Amino acid sequence: MGALIGQYGYQVLSAGTEAADDGRIFGLDPQLLFDAAILALNIFILFTLASYLLFNPVRKMLTDRQAKIAAEKEKTAADMEKAELLKAEYEEKLKGVDKEVEAILSDARKKALKNQERIEGEAREEAARIIDNARKEAELEKQKAVDDVKKEIIMVSTLMANKLVAAAIDKDTQDTLIDETLREIGDETWLS
Repeated sequence: MGALIGQYGYQVLSAGTEAADDGRIFGLDPQLLFDAAILALNIFILFTLASYLLFNPVRKMLTDRQAKIAAEKEKTAADMEKAELLKAEYEEKLKGVDKEVEAILSDARKKALKNQERIEGEAREEAARIIDNARKEAELEKQKAVDDVKKEIIMVSTLMANKLVAAAIDKDTQDTLIDETLREIGDETWLS
């Protein structure tokens, strides 16, 4: 085809030079018109073939690329929307977590106060129990001391009585001494 175009181009040039030999500047003869028409037809065929072989695949590639870009834009927009929803959900959860943490801390404080009150109450009861036991022990010790004193008094009285009896006191004198000793000791000694 290129050879065909080259041949016709040569003919057009040679026709132009022949016309110049005839005395015309531009020789417009039927052969030149025919060659020009063939050349135009060849150029038209060449462009048609080139469009089918080159332009249409390039156009298809460009339209495919535009479709791909549009799809990626839609996907990106959908992903952004999804990301915004996830972000809002995450922030809402964070707010909920803060409230939940505050509620847990509040419950823990309440339990700690209840435990503190319970422990303090138990400590008070234990202290009262210890004080009560100490009082009872002191009372028992006091009673024991009183009983010991009474026993000592009785022993001393018995020893005195034995000594007096041993000194040969008769029965009437012994009875009188015991009665006097009991009166001297009196009921108050026995009652305390």
